[in-house]
Amino acid sequence: MNDENIKDREESKPSISFIEQFIAEDLKAGKNGGKIVTRFPPEPNGYLHIGHAKAICLDFGMAQKYGGKCNLRFDDTNPVKEEVEYIDSIKEDIHWLGFDWENREFYASDYFGRLFEFAKALISRGLAYIDDQPADVISSQKGTPTQPGTESPFRNRTVAENLDLFERMNKGEFDEGSRVLRAKVDMTSPNMHMRDPIIYRIIKSAHHRTGNEWNVYPMYDFAHGQSDYFEGITHSLCTLEFEVHRPLYDWFIDQLKNDDYRPRQIEFNRLNLTYTMMSKRKLLELVREGKVAGWDDPRMPTLCGLRRRGYTPESVRKFVDLIGYTKVEAINDVSLLEHAVREDLNIRAPRVFGVLNPLKVLISNYPVGKYEEVELVNNPEDESHGTRLVPFCREIFIEQDDFMEVPPHKYFRLAPGMEVRLKGAYIIKCDGFKKNEDTGEIEEVYCTYDEATRSGGEASNRKVKGTLHWVSAIQAVDAEVRLYDRLFDHEDPSGQKEDDYRSFLNPESLKVLTGCKVEPSLASAVPLEKFQFQRLGYFCVDYDSTPEKLVFNRTVSLKDTWGKINK
Repeated sequence: MNDENIKDREESKPSISFIEQFIAEDLKAGKNGGKIVTRFPPEPNGYLHIGHAKAICLDFGMAQKYGGKCNLRFDDTNPVKEEVEYIDSIKEDIHWLGFDWENREFYASDYFGRLFEFAKALISRGLAYIDDQPADVISSQKGTPTQPGTESPFRNRTVAENLDLFERMNKGEFDEGSRVLRAKVDMTSPNMHMRDPIIYRIIKSAHHRTGNEWNVYPMYDFAHGQSDYFEGITHSLCTLEFEVHRPLYDWFIDQLKNDDYRPRQIEFNRLNLTYTMMSKRKLLELVREGKVAGWDDPRMPTLCGLRRRGYTPESVRKFVDLIGYTKVEAINDVSLLEHAVREDLNIRAPRVFGVLNPLKVLISNYPVGKYEEVELVNNPEDESHGTRLVPFCREIFIEQDDFMEVPPHKYFRLAPGMEVRLKGAYIIKCDGFKKNEDTGEIEEVYCTYDEATRSGGEASNRKVKGTLHWVSAIQAVDAEVRLYDRLFDHEDPSGQKEDDYRSFLNPESLKVLTGCKVEPSLASAVPLEKFQFQRLGYFCVDYDSTPEKLVFNRTVSLKDTWGKINK
């Protein structure tokens, strides 16, 4: 996606989504007492990724815009997969995006007692029963969308027997998988979710909040809608895969409610990105198999990974705003996300000099031992960033790619007999170079400078076609630079066969450069501080960085070079 396509998309984006129209209509009609209460309901079984950011921005954003509240509720109904680590990371990510749930932090486990009593009420009314069949048999009896299911032989157990078995299930008298509680709905329904869904199963694992109090746990479909009801949620915003679950949620609410109130569920399309994997299960596999360095590996689409790579919360929110919310599933071009972070960092990131592949340049007519400072603008997009002083002396480093022994036509960097400007300093001319006798690689370049061409001087406006970044060889600070690229080299790794996604891992997704040189002002840079390395891209200080060893992650290049490469 080029810049013109992105601009067209920005200009054509509708000013209000269909979801916002529904909310505005409900408020105008005075529904729910003119209140709006939304919720963000993550399962604490993994780290949040960019897809969750879309839901977070919607849930919290709509509440903010219309003077409402947004709850944070962890759907912690499966103690086998849940960890406190995930809960802590989710809260950190939401705060990073700029949202806050104030004192409204809830858990599905807060309602285990009420859900258990509701399940018993369903049993007492003949609307739920204990099934002793194995899971695979129950599944086979569901039928197909065009063929009705087969009723369980246990469907007509007496209320007394069902209540007794359910209580004994919770006391731990039966093995996991030996019995489940099913709602008695309709085995002929065209909606497969309505065909006597399982609402409780036996799990004998300690829960992170309730310990060993429970031996039965509600299924997500049973706990989710009721939790919304218990909390007074007015608008339950969720992705399209839950649209077919809505009749079941409504059925449960119909059995539970005693007035006209009901959460209004509205579905929207998921966020899918090219060259990106969104499955939490598969992302966990990559972490456990060591394919990446952890959940916060800067190549991961997790919010903690994007944060470590140098993405800003403003850029993520801008991206979500650009793609919008619809009822149509689509895959978004990851270059739009990269465009959003470039646009944001262009405004806020200071400009600095960093040389990734250093080549020494000796300015032979520059006085030995002389040292001076040149003044450079920190950010031309924002004058409030001020200026800084950068040291200059007889020996400097430039990029190896900025010198060629035999340059092609229209090559405007340094070559024998050619002149270039050192940004903020002088015009230099190449007089010669030295090669390594064994490898033939160029080790050193010899130049002369024109003293009158210092930036700001009388002759500083003399024109040359090339301008290079540089660092002083004496004052330069050593650094390690990690060049991150897209984790997958296939446009749609999620759409391939189940086990094939690993074969699309990009072998060039990480290159580690040691011996890099950066200007001395960066010696005090701290983790997550962001910079534009002039001519090279945007970089962020990594968590691994120390005063003794600076480490930078490339956030994104200055332009979308990937699109050009893959054309």
